[in-house]
Amino acid sequence: MQPTFVLVHGAFANSFSFAPLQAELGLLGHRSVAVDLPGHGFAATYPAAYQAPQDLEGLATAPGAIKGVTLADNVAHLIGILERAKRNGPVVLLSHSRGGLTATVTANQRPDLIDRLVYVSAWAPVDLDVGAYYAEPEMATVDAAGLAAAMVGNPVELGLLRVNFRTADPGALAFYKEAFLADGTDDEFRVFLNTFQPDENLDTGTPDDRAQADTWGRIPKTYVRLADDTSIPLAMQDRMIREGDALNPDNPYDVRTLPGSHLKWLVDPAAAARVLAELAALLPTEA
Repeated sequence: MQPTFVLVHGAFANSFSFAPLQAELGLLGHRSVAVDLPGHGFAATYPAAYQAPQDLEGLATAPGAIKGVTLADNVAHLIGILERAKRNGPVVLLSHSRGGLTATVTANQRPDLIDRLVYVSAWAPVDLDVGAYYAEPEMATVDAAGLAAAMVGNPVELGLLRVNFRTADPGALAFYKEAFLADGTDDEFRVFLNTFQPDENLDTGTPDDRAQADTWGRIPKTYVRLADDTSIPLAMQDRMIREGDALNPDNPYDVRTLPGSHLKWLVDPAAAARVLAELAALLPTEA
């Protein structure tokens, strides 16, 4: 029985970014569902101040619908989708980047709904909270100052994270390109940037939301490394793998590697789709 691939986006992203991958999966004979987490996709807020000509002062204070959305909200939403998908057969849950947090907690709570976990350069915290990983040596190459400068407004006052992806500032655009799609063309980069939404929620979880050996740990898992990622460097991806393997040495990650940056696998998704098709073939026939 063919599985359903359930695809979970990262920060400031949404289901739209998975469209090319879904096309490739469909052409290989696989069904897929791209998730919009709460406050994302058509539920996102695009303040009038975000439109051209931009009102940067207004953008810094405009309310956003994602305020108050929690990791628990994301998990509850994803569980509802997985319950529906599971009625049709096996489920492969794929997450990218920050989406790994939601996938991990969901796997902690409902391992019965997931036949394989796939992390693509995603956070799968075991030893630390995500914020603490940013202070670790594996993240030393990440431009922390650039990340801070990209923010608009005060996150505490807004109750959310906000970034002006529609800026025309050459320095900011250069930073975004290096962080997300350094190996893409300028046109590809600008197209992808325009799929991003300005707001993201603040909640990245607690120690209780880290991977748990008795639930998350028993699900077959694949980690797809992105070899040229500068947002979650390869060293940190490898640390996620090591920590997961140490937590469950009898059920280690199946590790794959794709060339490219944080977003290149979504711009040119054929290779990723082939990897996913290979993983579908590994599912037990009775699942």
